[in-house]
Amino acid sequence: MLMVTRILMLCIGLFVQYFTFANDVTVSNVSLINQNVTDNFTMVRFDIAWSNSWRTSTFESNWDASWIFVKYRRAAETVWYHATIHTTGQTTPAGASIAIPADGTGAFIYRSSDGVGDVAWTGVELRWNYGVDGLEDYDNVEIAVLAIEMVLVPQGSFYLGDNSPTIVGQFEQGISSQSFQVVSEAALTLGGGGAGSLGNNNATGMEVADDFNDVTTQTLPAAFPKGYAGFYCMKYEMSQRQYVEFLNRLTRPQQTTHASAIITGRYMSNESGWSASPQVRNGIRLLADPGSPQPRVYGNDLNGNGVANELSDGENIPCNWISITSYMAYLDWAGLRPMTELEYEKSCRGILTPIIAEYAWGNTNITGTTGISNATLANEVASNASANCAYAGGVQGPLRSGAFAQASSSRQSSGGTYYGIMEMSGNLWEYCIKVGNAQGRNFTGTHGDGELTVAGYKTNADWGNDTGTNHAIGLRGSDWLGVALNWLTISGRYFSGWANDAATSYSTTTVRGVRSAF
Repeated sequence: MLMVTRILMLCIGLFVQYFTFANDVTVSNVSLINQNVTDNFTMVRFDIAWSNSWRTSTFESNWDASWIFVKYRRAAETVWYHATIHTTGQTTPAGASIAIPADGTGAFIYRSSDGVGDVAWTGVELRWNYGVDGLEDYDNVEIAVLAIEMVLVPQGSFYLGDNSPTIVGQFEQGISSQSFQVVSEAALTLGGGGAGSLGNNNATGMEVADDFNDVTTQTLPAAFPKGYAGFYCMKYEMSQRQYVEFLNRLTRPQQTTHASAIITGRYMSNESGWSASPQVRNGIRLLADPGSPQPRVYGNDLNGNGVANELSDGENIPCNWISITSYMAYLDWAGLRPMTELEYEKSCRGILTPIIAEYAWGNTNITGTTGISNATLANEVASNASANCAYAGGVQGPLRSGAFAQASSSRQSSGGTYYGIMEMSGNLWEYCIKVGNAQGRNFTGTHGDGELTVAGYKTNADWGNDTGTNHAIGLRGSDWLGVALNWLTISGRYFSGWANDAATSYSTTTVRGVRSAF
């Protein structure tokens, strides 16, 4: 993701520009043009590009996209706000389509027709309703345009569970041990074994059992996103650069909630302020502290030479040491939402019939990483070319987002899902909304509005608690350290009922969000 910042006066349009890069998508040449002081809007103009884009009307019938959102702050202020984008009036380059949700929190841009390869679109324009956001025509503001690569998971039926004889709470049809087909977003009966019910193999083999089983029933409401309806999923796990961009747009109190490094020179870990060196391949470091009330300044310095954000500082490595608290805050801030564990299985398997013990790439063939080539660079890859998954501690930390995928990769060799989403088995655990407790089942799929509380917490009530152990979040897909192969499978639910404290961060967890299609 590329963030571009400009300092400008809305009416006059003066600006200063600087660039930072992360992942592959880049945004450049940002400007504000064609201000309308009668209707209080201006156009945000920019160019956007990324590699290995696609759109297909056969088989997967999907496309990749970028979710674009804008942050702004008034000159000399420390608080960043989320810009409201009008649902119409945009300028769309040839070969592209733009879709803007009704809440105006951002925009999707994607191919307008079938194709494969790199995209580079110039002159994209989004209408920013700055008057709705409380700005005056002559306010001096600084803006940041940000982008996250996403993948469309289209509407349609799919299967849960894989009939595996090794039971770790896999979903099933009733008590049959057979896969369950999701055919709508209608309410479901969980457990009990009745016709049409979604079972869980009696919650056998789960670390923390669901509150339903072969005898006890619960109801999964119609409002709970079950994966039948279409949604966009982040193509990659959140990168360290993306988390730095998040931290550097928070107030000082908000940063304290989401950054363990609060002493200058220290790195992120699970100990507040005390990591003097990078921990488990996380290079996020507190670079400077101007003192309260000013926000701290963070950057990537994985090589530890004191120079931040160099090519060798690991900006494209997924960001670990993420708590549930910070996971939810990032998604709220970015205008996204959590993924449900049903959506996780849909994202991986697609519409295909389940294979027993299959991984995210659709079969049971797995080769773990044994080392790293081009370590910390943007072209970092596994040193053993046949590797398609980081697990069992073959490498001491996560690999670069998309490290297994090359232009000519197959689904198996890339480690990609049916729809082209990367690292859904291994690397870092996926936080997902679980169905096995009331907190999870209360989820209705609301999206973040871009704003956090004063202390930096999410504001969506239906997402459940973001502190304590009674929360809505479980884990799917395993991580770079996990040894058990059934944790890595699409259907494995060993940690789906996970009940660790929401404020605790781990070297094996990250952020991946979704947004409902429209």
